Amino acid sequence: MPAAPGGSATRESAGTVARADGTPGAEALAAAGAGRKAQAQAQARGTAKPLTEVTAPMVGTFYRAPSPGAEPFVSVDDHVEVGQTLCIIEAMKLMNEIQSEVSGRIAAITAEDGQPVEYGQTLFLIEPD
Repeated sequence: MPAAPGGSATRESAGTVARADGTPGAEALAAAGAGRKAQAQAQARGTAKPLTEVTAPMVGTFYRAPSPGAEPFVSVDDHVEVGQTLCIIEAMKLMNEIQSEVSGRIAAITAEDGQPVEYGQTLFLIEPD
């Protein structure tokens, strides 16, 4: 592992940086900032209710659709129900469906299709019913 400033070790994989000391890398910080920005924009549009974050339960690759070329599971402004599939995260060649835990309107999709996501990264913001 290359040494980072200050002597800590870092590891880069598919554009994601992880530090050995457990602090988030640049990619994780950028993803967190995108989630906060989307939430602020949704609230600025007059959203009265606080938004519910849907976060990645694992590290993997985020997919909005069940297969290449297929329609995405959900889009911004779609209404979702509890248990409805929102996306897939591929981890170790297994496709894991991520389901909504609340019913409401998709206010923002903060992850990019086909890109790596980190554990705890915000994927969606939902305005609950």
